[in-house]
Amino acid sequence: MSKQDQGGRRLDDAARAGWLYYVAGNNQEQIAKKLNVSRQTAQRLVSLSVSEGLIKVRLDHPIGHCMELAEQLRRRFALDLVEVVPSDPDSTSTITGVAQAAAAEIERRLRAPDPIIMAIGTGRTLKAAIEQLSPMEAPQHKIVSLTGNIAPDGSASFYNVIFNMADQVKARMFPMPLPVIASSPEEREMLLRQPMVRETLALTARADITFIGIGDLGPNAPLYLDGFITEAELKALQKAGAIGEIVGWAFDAQGKMIEGLTNDRVASAPMPSRETSLVVALAMGDKKLPGTIAALNRRLVNGLITDERTAEKLLAAS
Repeated sequence: MSKQDQGGRRLDDAARAGWLYYVAGNNQEQIAKKLNVSRQTAQRLVSLSVSEGLIKVRLDHPIGHCMELAEQLRRRFALDLVEVVPSDPDSTSTITGVAQAAAAEIERRLRAPDPIIMAIGTGRTLKAAIEQLSPMEAPQHKIVSLTGNIAPDGSASFYNVIFNMADQVKARMFPMPLPVIASSPEEREMLLRQPMVRETLALTARADITFIGIGDLGPNAPLYLDGFITEAELKALQKAGAIGEIVGWAFDAQGKMIEGLTNDRVASAPMPSRETSLVVALAMGDKKLPGTIAALNRRLVNGLITDERTAEKLLAAS
């Protein structure tokens, strides 16, 4: 028998093995008996049926569509991590699925034996994710806040999540002992020069992985509703083209930081390098769509956890 005939016969066997495995539901031992080959040969034939494109595997489950969307997002925006969860058909606003997926990713990182620095932003979705964490001992890791924990009235910021996280995760915690937005650029500079703050900022710059939320700057912007900026300041940001914010840093539709205005008073740390670390955004919903697109296009983040409805709109809009 010629080599060409042998190759054709082997592909025939691979096709039969692939059909028996993926369509008929046989295991490798059953395939070996039916094709009169060894179990190892049956395994190789099944693998060959996939590598030669003889078998097209289709996952008939809602999560399959999510996985396809995640892969499209990964390629479109050159992302290093993408997780797409099923959307709730009865609700366009529930954040439970995204929060659960984020919690699972945070837990996976914190259960690793090798020490890491994890930076944490703020926001409703991220707070919901932290509430989903299982109690764990992780003394080898350091968890640092990117943003201040003091509200304008001097109280603790409700959506600063590092204190919630401390209840669940026994790791070294480094809060940012600052207001979210200082009263003036001069006050901001004075605060950032404090030795304890400088050490915390240096820690954020070395973060291995960061989880942040993306806030919109529409009429019901979280920064405004939570009292961090006034209505006049919100309108000034909107007039300057701001469409989203990350830990207080406002940016426009191209993902460029707004010059002046409240950005001159934001006391949050800059985003860690996306070239040397992973910065994951938790974002879903129409209100966050413009800011999420801008953040992805500008590579303000290189990871994304979202739902399928938002993923579809991100792909269509981009």
